[in-house]
Amino acid sequence: MRPRFLGALLLPAFALAGCDRAPPESEMAQALREAPPEHVFRGVLAGQPVHLIVHDCEVFRVEHDARGALHGTRVLAPEPYPFFTGCERQSLRAEPGAVVAVLGRQALGAGGCCATGGTYRSVDGRRWTKRRAGLRQAQPER
Repeated sequence: MRPRFLGALLLPAFALAGCDRAPPESEMAQALREAPPEHVFRGVLAGQPVHLIVHDCEVFRVEHDARGALHGTRVLAPEPYPFFTGCERQSLRAEPGAVVAVLGRQALGAGGCCATGGTYRSVDGRRWTKRRAGLRQAQPER
């Protein structure tokens, strides 16, 4: 009888012990923790602090909610494609007064890149313009 009585006392104690655990990490917090430096931009654009992450060929603005938890608002994604695609290339880089995102989704089973995507530029982290193919910036002289 004694083992049952002891178990009856310990079971609620173990159940209550788990109540003080922190909530599970948000998907955005996990993505930020695992992101390489070329997938994250943190800086000032148009006089405002901006925190961006590129994840699965989409750019998200990273923000804190009222409870302090991280969440992301999608601000850029490549145009839709009628078949399955996978993210082949993605990056963010700073330019003077702007941020540039490179996104490339490849059709599954196809070679090369990319079915959708391109190079996009933003001066505020919210509105993006796509750079036309074939336009290259002048390279600084060495």
